[in-house]
Amino acid sequence: MSKRKSTLTDVLRAAIERSGLTRYRIAKETGIPESNLRRFARGEMSVRLDKADRLAAYLGLRLTPDPDAVPPEPTPENLARPTLAKIKAKRKEKR
Repeated sequence: MSKRKSTLTDVLRAAIERSGLTRYRIAKETGIPESNLRRFARGEMSVRLDKADRLAAYLGLRLTPDPDAVPPEPTPENLARPTLAKIKAKRKEKR
């Protein structure tokens, strides 16, 4: 059984908890509403990436690449616009 890797959300929540700072202080220093931080800490909501960036910078966190990670091979199913790729593939089949 493989161990679940920590998500960015897990790391941010843990860093907020470990900081020993109040959510009020973090809110004042980062400009993120305290109510958002409270709901985020409870797992009731997520934060937008720009707010995650602010939190990470404030808490001294840095995102680094995993040297063991292997990105998926691009296929029509996992492209940014898979429905467009499927439509083009169907058109080619009809020819």
